[in-house]
Amino acid sequence: MASRKSVEAQAEAALLVAWELNPTFDVAYNLGNTEYQLKKHKEAATYLSFALRHWPLLKGVAKLKPNAEKWLAESRAQVGALKVSVTVAGAEVLVDGKGVGRAPLEGEVFVDPGEHRVEATHLDYEPASQTVGVAKGATAEVKLAITPVRSEAPTAGATPDGGGSAAGATAGGPVVGQPPAGPVEPQPLPEKRNWVPVIALGAASAVGLGVGIGMTVASNNASADGRAQAAAILKAGGGCPDAPAAYSQACSDLRSTASRVDTFGRAATVAYTASGVLAIAAVTYALWPRSGTKASGKVRVLPETQVGYGGIVVQGAW
Repeated sequence: MASRKSVEAQAEAALLVAWELNPTFDVAYNLGNTEYQLKKHKEAATYLSFALRHWPLLKGVAKLKPNAEKWLAESRAQVGALKVSVTVAGAEVLVDGKGVGRAPLEGEVFVDPGEHRVEATHLDYEPASQTVGVAKGATAEVKLAITPVRSEAPTAGATPDGGGSAAGATAGGPVVGQPPAGPVEPQPLPEKRNWVPVIALGAASAVGLGVGIGMTVASNNASADGRAQAAAILKAGGGCPDAPAAYSQACSDLRSTASRVDTFGRAATVAYTASGVLAIAAVTYALWPRSGTKASGKVRVLPETQVGYGGIVVQGAW
C-alpha cells in the first residue's frame, strides 16, 4: 500500500488541477489541508484564507470551519504576509517576479520570511516597485503609486527625422521603394473548439475528487473507531492475540474496523487517481492545438483508469 506521504502528494497534484479548473471554497479547503499536512505553510495559508473568505452559509460544512481556522493560524505563524495596495485598479501585482493577481488584491499575499520585491505594472502607466522585508508571523504593508505614461504625439506628415513626406512620392501614386500591393490571400478560419468534452471531463473529475474526499473522511473515522476499540480492550486488561472468549467479539469488531480502514483508504486512492486523470484529460483537450482548417480525422482524448493505474489515451491522425 502506498505511504501516507505518497498519497498526500498524489492528492495535492489532483487538487491543484481541480483548482485550475474550478477555484471554489471546497477545493481550496481540501488543498489547504493537504498543503498543511505536507508542511507547505505558505501554500496552505493561501488556499485556507481563500476558503474562509468564501465560506458558504451551509450547516453541512459549518463543522469544518474551525479546522480551517486552526490550520490557517498555525501556517500563518510560520510565514510572512504582504498587504499590497495600488493606486490604479487593474494593475498587475508581482512578488519576486511572479504574478499574484490584479489590484485591488482580494487578500494578503503570503511569502517566506525575508526580503521581497513587489511590483505593479499597467499598460498605460509607468511601473512602480518596492523592496520590503517581513518577519515570520508578521505583516508588511506595501503601497505602490503608478503614474500615467507620458507620450508626445508626432506632427502630422512628419517623418522620424523631422522632415516632411517621403521623397519620390507622386500625387496619388505609390511611394518609391515600396512594392505594389498585391492580392491578399484569404486565411482559413480556425476550427471552433468544442468545450462540451472539457465540461464533461471536468465534472467527472470533480465527482471523483468528491468520492476521494468522502472515502478519506470515512477511512479517518474508521481509524479513530479502531483506536478507541483497541484502547477499550487494553484498558479492560484483554488482548486480541489468542483472545479469551470474553474478548472474542471485541477483537472481531476491531479486525472488522481495520478492514474498513484499509478498504476506504484504497478506495480514496483510486478516486483521487481517477479524478486527477480526468482533470489532466480535460486540460489536455482544452490546450490541444487546433489547425487552421479541419483535418480529415478527429482527435479523441480518453481517460483510462484501473486500480493502481491511471492515464489518458489519445487517438487520432496527424
